Amino acid sequence: MPGLSLTQPLEKARDENPGGLFTIFGQRRKTNADFVDRVSRLAAALVAIGVRQGDRVAMLAHNSDRYVEYVFATLWAGAVINPVNNRWSTAEMAFSLKDSGTEVLIVGDDFTDLLPDLRRLAPVLKTVIHAGENPAPEGCESFEHLIAAHDPVPDAGAGGDDMAALLYTGGTTGRPKGVMLSHAGIATCSLSLTAAAPNGGAAPGLHVAPFFHIGGVGVIFQFAYRRAPQVIMPAFDPGEALRLIEAERIGDIFVVPTMLRWLLDHPDMGARELSSLISIRYGAAPIDTTLLSRAMTAIPTAGFMQVYGQTEFSPVVTCLAPAEHLGDGAERRLASAGRPLPTATVRIVDGNRAPLPVGHVGEISVKGAQTMLGYWNRPEETAQALSDDGWLHTGDAGFMDENGFLHVVDRVKDMIISGGENVYSAEVENALATMPGIAASAVVAVPDPDWGERVHAVIVPDDGSDITLAAVRAHCSALIAGYKAPRSISLVDALPLSPAGKVLKHVLRDRFSKE
Repeated sequence: MPGLSLTQPLEKARDENPGGLFTIFGQRRKTNADFVDRVSRLAAALVAIGVRQGDRVAMLAHNSDRYVEYVFATLWAGAVINPVNNRWSTAEMAFSLKDSGTEVLIVGDDFTDLLPDLRRLAPVLKTVIHAGENPAPEGCESFEHLIAAHDPVPDAGAGGDDMAALLYTGGTTGRPKGVMLSHAGIATCSLSLTAAAPNGGAAPGLHVAPFFHIGGVGVIFQFAYRRAPQVIMPAFDPGEALRLIEAERIGDIFVVPTMLRWLLDHPDMGARELSSLISIRYGAAPIDTTLLSRAMTAIPTAGFMQVYGQTEFSPVVTCLAPAEHLGDGAERRLASAGRPLPTATVRIVDGNRAPLPVGHVGEISVKGAQTMLGYWNRPEETAQALSDDGWLHTGDAGFMDENGFLHVVDRVKDMIISGGENVYSAEVENALATMPGIAASAVVAVPDPDWGERVHAVIVPDDGSDITLAAVRAHCSALIAGYKAPRSISLVDALPLSPAGKVLKHVLRDRFSKE
């Protein structure tokens, strides 16, 4: 289908700057010309294997330059990428393959031992391609041999509303759902963010988020549209990230708040030359203003941009631009998620999905070209999330202020109702973030015989800190209403996190509701 296509940046890069770098991974550096040649040959191999337009092709591996080649080769062949979450159990991985009808899987060195179980649990698999440094296991095709054995083919021409990606949600509740995203949706988001972000020109971008997540694979396209060389880490390591920023003169990076904290706390932070950083985008989980202020002070050359969204919107809904992090009124703006992208329309609705006025908390709904096509083989759940007139209901609670900034206060399902009062965990967590001695926290509801639910804070203390309930309540009550202050606390060594860096609150609720 004609329209925006995610492969369009490739031919432009090859034709206009063939010697420019496309990927940098360890000692391997691929020019634009080399990269497009390899992509078109791998696409030819996929077609020869039997992949047809709209078929799903999966990859199970750590980030690498070959992963980026898989992404573009699959799209070049007119097929659909299905990146497999490499942190899932084998059963969850197999479910995503079987549910999606994926017949071709590309696998990295670290996951070949899972192949017998994957083949048994997902008999739909017909072809496995090995992409790694070791010899290909028995019964697997070789990624490099396939590229060498096939001549380049023209781009199949998929685009517009054609499905480009099938991304399975984290499976934090129930079975994972496959989110169907189009070429036009992802491209629209990528182009909007490219326009909104600080102008890094052709400065290299660093990948630190996993490619199986929309916050990782989406950045591949954003860098491609910006013609930025893509520097890739197999997995996030703060010390190595700091080294690469200095060595490769990185200009752009996307991090989740947990990664940002690890970078700031690393002993090499003060020793590395980071002045090349022009753009630091952060999102995927709430950030406390104390952490953000530390980062802005530590890396003054960078423009910080917050992004809020979800996979179902390809993914970005709003952004808080670098200029909005500074100047008069910045403190209030920093508590928001920014303003909608030009390609997104946002409204707040009540339980009946009727629009609410400014300042009223309700469910965040969004509309635009970035909206998902739906959930794979889940018509009922698609109908629940997408209204007939095109509104995507996010499941997040928030409000719009008088200046058009969106404030995200919680997941609707995470709201705590204590004694008839609504408590949003984010505001309690923001108060806790300002308390000395607390490294991280998460607030959940636990059953209470008197209040129905009570506010329970799960706290990771700094080393040597003595955190007590009385001190926590006193600190929070000075900042927020007394009924919002935690009525109980638990001290833990670490919070459970999803691969995207989000706190798994259902794990905390389940654990502490039983204590």
